[in-house]
Amino acid sequence: MADGQAGGFADAKFAAVRETFEQNLADGTDIGASFCVIKDGETVIDLWGGWADEERTRPWEKDTIVNVYSTTKTMTALTALWLADQGRLDFNAPVAEYWPEFAANGKDAVKVSHLMSHSAGLCGWTAPLKKHDLYDWDKATSLLAAQAPLWEPGTAPGYHALTQGYLVGEVVRRIDGRSVGTVFREEIAAPLGADFHIGLPASEDHRVANLKPPPGPGLGGAAQNEIQRVAFEHPPVDVSETRTRAWRGAEIPAAGGTGNARSVATVQAILANGGTMDGKRFLSEAGCRKALECQVEGTDLVLGIPVRFGLGYGLSGPLSPALNESSMFWGGYGGSIVLVDMQNRLTIAYAMNRMEGTTTGDMRAITLAALVWQAMAN
Repeated sequence: MADGQAGGFADAKFAAVRETFEQNLADGTDIGASFCVIKDGETVIDLWGGWADEERTRPWEKDTIVNVYSTTKTMTALTALWLADQGRLDFNAPVAEYWPEFAANGKDAVKVSHLMSHSAGLCGWTAPLKKHDLYDWDKATSLLAAQAPLWEPGTAPGYHALTQGYLVGEVVRRIDGRSVGTVFREEIAAPLGADFHIGLPASEDHRVANLKPPPGPGLGGAAQNEIQRVAFEHPPVDVSETRTRAWRGAEIPAAGGTGNARSVATVQAILANGGTMDGKRFLSEAGCRKALECQVEGTDLVLGIPVRFGLGYGLSGPLSPALNESSMFWGGYGGSIVLVDMQNRLTIAYAMNRMEGTTTGDMRAITLAALVWQAMAN
């Protein structure tokens, strides 16, 4: 494909979406990217193009995948929602009911819902961690179980950038016996044929696009106070680590997922469609709508912006005015994002390799999403 040309398809009425997507590739707004929209269970846009590496030696192919950072959280959340829908997990129960060691240091009343909504006061490790410690599940989780909360759980949101996946993932493991990445793969991704991985097999490394880090000092550079330092500097986020086998193979369920827009949209369409996708039922409609129940809102102690968190997802609010009350979303460091609109049975996903400095999503995806909504309204 020539520079700026996209592979895939977009229904005729979404011509402006394809045009903007290709313009982003042509002018360097994107190096390589993928964009997918599923409406009523049918894929209406599936675009990809550009390059899988900054040097422009590997084209971004139909099956290219990339680390999507915190968009991974929506996969972990969906896995927990699936478990809850089966009656095996109660979001209102104390975490210690499933994970007794977690009660240490005054955390006996912390609820699973607090983990899901970034309000447990465990936004990072207070003990300085090295990056390789993220690959040691038992160490990462046992340190969190022993730690005291940094604020009173349930009273305020404070983005659990890396810790949320270990916290929710360990609850899943204690209940089910399988790791969260295994449950996700066996119960959700595999039945859908969705190419998303929490723990990527080495056999798929050749398909992974290289992330280009954002300009500037990175997330840790913005830390103003102790809570932010704990969240972003223990350990610091090192984008080059995503190119290693250790990172890709580890289960880092808040930030280490690998996929593309198609696989992200396919999985999250389960929620948009009230629990079904590709003729299979994964959750009840009520189980899906649980995610929309607001758990905490206010200025996030880590991100410093107003947020509203449901169970594992961001909800419509001051920073997401385009979303209706039946919508939820989350995005990843650098720009990836997924938007789930239950009212319109619509899922929009974007994944790329040229990172912007934002924590969760950026204007590239929002602009494409706005064009989708505009086309649907006409």
